[in-house]
Amino acid sequence: MLNAGTKAPEFTLLDDGLNKISLSDFAGKYVVVYFYPEDDTPGCTKEACAIRDFFGEFEKQGIVVLGISKDSPESHKKFKEKYHLPFTLLSDPERQVITGYGAAEGARNKRVSYVIDPHGIIVKTYPNVDPSSHAAEILNDFKSLQN
Repeated sequence: MLNAGTKAPEFTLLDDGLNKISLSDFAGKYVVVYFYPEDDTPGCTKEACAIRDFFGEFEKQGIVVLGISKDSPESHKKFKEKYHLPFTLLSDPERQVITGYGAAEGARNKRVSYVIDPHGIIVKTYPNVDPSSHAAEILNDFKSLQN
């Protein structure tokens, strides 16, 4: 797992629309990067839907949300459509970004999240994510980061 205070590693991955998305595309903004095991599984669906339900607050705070798993762009597209997910999902089939961010655990991904500040520095890490409460936890922590 990467530590708070370190520069977030740059990456470029495909989204569900086959667009190349880079972390640097969001320079000047806060970004939540969350890693999850697999589209449309119980825990991952619970986590994604909780973020969806709080997404208006993420937008209001100016926070970009990027979800990353090894699933294909096509799988992400189906997952987003099925649950009406309004944020970006990125595909890392080779698991290079997943591994680089400390979210690989054998053949699976761990639930790991990071808050990255507008300068590209990791300001908060989440090594143990509870899918049902994670979105609210991030927003609470973000408010304290602003003070």
